Amino acid sequence: MTHPRLHAASDSGKTAVVMSDGSGSLTYGELEDRANRGANLLRSLGISKGDTIAYWLPNCPEVFEIYWAGQRAGLYITPISTALTAIEADYIIQNSGARLVVGSPDVAGFAALPSRSDVTVLNLADWRNAVERQSEGQIPDEAPGFHMVYSSGTTGRPKGVRLPLPEGDVTASHMLAEMSASAYGMGTNTVYLSPAPLYHTAPLAYTTSTQRLGGTAVVMPKFEPEATLAAIEQFSVTHVQMVPTMFVRLLQLPAEVRGRYDLSSLQVVIHAAAPCPVEIKQRMFDWLGPIIYEYYGGSEGNGSTRIGPEEWLRKPGSVGKASWGVVHICDDEGNELPIGDQGLIYFEGGWDFKYLDDETKTRDSRNPLHPTWTTLGDIGYLDEDGYLFLTDRKSYMIISGGVNIYPQEIENLLITHPKVADAAVIGVPNPEFGEEVKAVVQPLNPADATPEFAEQLVEFCRESLSSIKCPRSVDFERELPRLDNGKLYKRLIKDRYWNSS
Repeated sequence: MTHPRLHAASDSGKTAVVMSDGSGSLTYGELEDRANRGANLLRSLGISKGDTIAYWLPNCPEVFEIYWAGQRAGLYITPISTALTAIEADYIIQNSGARLVVGSPDVAGFAALPSRSDVTVLNLADWRNAVERQSEGQIPDEAPGFHMVYSSGTTGRPKGVRLPLPEGDVTASHMLAEMSASAYGMGTNTVYLSPAPLYHTAPLAYTTSTQRLGGTAVVMPKFEPEATLAAIEQFSVTHVQMVPTMFVRLLQLPAEVRGRYDLSSLQVVIHAAAPCPVEIKQRMFDWLGPIIYEYYGGSEGNGSTRIGPEEWLRKPGSVGKASWGVVHICDDEGNELPIGDQGLIYFEGGWDFKYLDDETKTRDSRNPLHPTWTTLGDIGYLDEDGYLFLTDRKSYMIISGGVNIYPQEIENLLITHPKVADAAVIGVPNPEFGEEVKAVVQPLNPADATPEFAEQLVEFCRESLSSIKCPRSVDFERELPRLDNGKLYKRLIKDRYWNSS
């Protein structure tokens, strides 16, 4: 069975979602009731199949009421990051064509959201009251909907990833749930922990897939390292999805704290969204054992790779073989490159996505010679066994004196320094070489932000990297602008240097 309605019919009292802090929960029976009432509310507002609704909420059970109401009403469901300002959120609302926005007073910008005649805006209390007044029966014109997420906007304005809506019955099986079941053994006995915000694609996809499969989703209000370990113990969590920055923060906990919690229920740790330094992942293996799985892909759904624990230990640093579609490595002209050569990563055979109202970006994501091959803009290479290794994003590449330098390699090294909490490497203007390498570092102890420590970090890099790759200078920040999904908001850092040059 792959839909919460079916699980509500067979076990209505089972918990579909519970907040880890005890602030709320829904059984499958309650979720089915609220979703049906929500769908009736959507129709009463004149929202029809193919329309879009949005939510601007912190992690809470109502996210799932809205999601499953939209899913059975044939709608696109667009999450909005709680980190955005009212102006940024309004751009997504307008661009997506959202007919309804459900928001929370706990979101800083919600009260300042501009009023629009073609958009209904409800706060959580309004949503709850309106839902309660609706009929509990199914709407007569049910159709399957799906989420339409927006890119992080780390290198420009966020873009909506629009996929064709599914056809058939709303309770039909879905590929994301099927992949979760086959790849990670998820099912009715799964207790899935989501420590990340539900406005990001992976947390939303994995929690809703858990509910399609009849498991229980445990949702944290926000990620906190020790609270994550406590939730795993309290709820006997079997599966969790994290990002590498979460790994780093967990490993920074004192050994006695990490040893305080019973993690024996944990069967699968999944990670993605950002590259993970080999040393950090190896330390996670040393701690938790061979239960860590990794995948590479994007919200666009154009393809993916996957690698299991034993494979990664044989191929450290790889993100695996193609699990959906076929991987091609190509040069800027679209020609396929030999094994081992670095180039743009293209997938053949995935979803035919489009960026909403952005024909240029959609066209740029297609291979010039093979228009059905699509790229997310990442650079990498394949080894002789077909395993993919990521190098960096093309937009982050530094060109210094005609030499291509990939910041990810330098960042992965810097983060292993015991006094470094986070690091970003960018290219900054250089009158002779065009660009030079600069490291922007967040020290564990702010008192370490000294010229002497900067020199130590440069020397640390020189021990492992060629001189051309080593930072020419190091600046310090109290905190780097990293999104909750682990992606570095590198554009904000880079703009400081280029806009002032």
